[in-house]
Amino acid sequence: MFVIGTDTFLISPLLPTLQAAYDIPTEWSGWMVSTYALGYALFALIAGPISDGMNRKRIMILGLVGFAISTFLCGIASNFWEMIVFRLLAGVSAAFVTPQVWASIPILVKPDDIIKIMGYATGGLAVSQLIGIPIGSLLAAFTWHTPFYIISILSIFLVFVITMFFPSIEATKNIEKQSILGKYQHIFKTPRAIKYFLAYFIFQIGNFAAFSFIGSWFSESFSLSVSAIGIAMISLGLGNVIGSFFGSRIVQRLGEPKSLLLSLVILILFYIGLPFSPNLYVAEISFFFIFLIGGFIFPVFMSTLQSLTTTARGTVSALANATMYGGTTLGGVIGGVLFSHISGFKGVSLFTAILYIVSLLIYKSSDIFNGEQSLHTKDVSS
Repeated sequence: MFVIGTDTFLISPLLPTLQAAYDIPTEWSGWMVSTYALGYALFALIAGPISDGMNRKRIMILGLVGFAISTFLCGIASNFWEMIVFRLLAGVSAAFVTPQVWASIPILVKPDDIIKIMGYATGGLAVSQLIGIPIGSLLAAFTWHTPFYIISILSIFLVFVITMFFPSIEATKNIEKQSILGKYQHIFKTPRAIKYFLAYFIFQIGNFAAFSFIGSWFSESFSLSVSAIGIAMISLGLGNVIGSFFGSRIVQRLGEPKSLLLSLVILILFYIGLPFSPNLYVAEISFFFIFLIGGFIFPVFMSTLQSLTTTARGTVSALANATMYGGTTLGGVIGGVLFSHISGFKGVSLFTAILYIVSLLIYKSSDIFNGEQSLHTKDVSS
């Protein structure tokens, strides 16, 4: 998760360098980010159901091999269009890897440890934002090719590690012969699944509406330079790392439903008060706790979605990732309109708080808050 997360975010700080190297206009450069996300989102919807009918270890290895090759090719891309194609292939390859991570955890660990281990996986993503991107930027100081080569080498190393130590996870027989559409019908055959994914989607729209414009708010309201914004964002990433690695202890005490409820309520209160921060320090401390709770709540989201089935976990993971990328896209677009036309971050922050309230109400309507402490104590798909 750390390696793929680093590759996901790596391209952003390299955009100015790549723009100059390929001699392209600014409006084109963003496609080097979007193409990766597009490849991931589209093929995740296919990769998940396919992986449910095959050995997860084999799918993960093949995905990593493809990821290593396509990332290496990014490092030798001689022009803009080659980079676009190779970034697309990297996103497609990653779409076959990360769903296996989320789908394997409930199979390989005890029910009481699921949240903790999912927290470790989430921590891999959080650490990639905290140190992976700065490290990539430092490597790029030698040449922009270097970060892609390093990630490719690390991916090949992971192939050997997984081959040696990761257990074989065969397909579940009663879903192996279903079509891709049939597997999605299997997931959505209960109203609860629809409500879980809808609540998660609405949450992510609000989440990324706010996340996308933190830097803009810091620049406009607190006059931070680009480098100062980068430092501020690193400190926020620290909160996410802490929440990811240590939040499981709180979840074990409260249970998943109560943890989800408490997290959403606290986030709503933070976003309501955030625009009224009197200075940068209060704003940054508030964001630190928001990101900390974000790292805490993300494994709960994934565990909640994984509890929908025991036979199509890869499909659920892939759909969750596609849902998140969809929320990212909509959140960025809506957040831009709100930031430009409604008092800067006040409109964005209030919008996020409202969507979190809607998400909370949808979860409540599914009766999740009246459920058991652990959602994985029995086969809830039966």
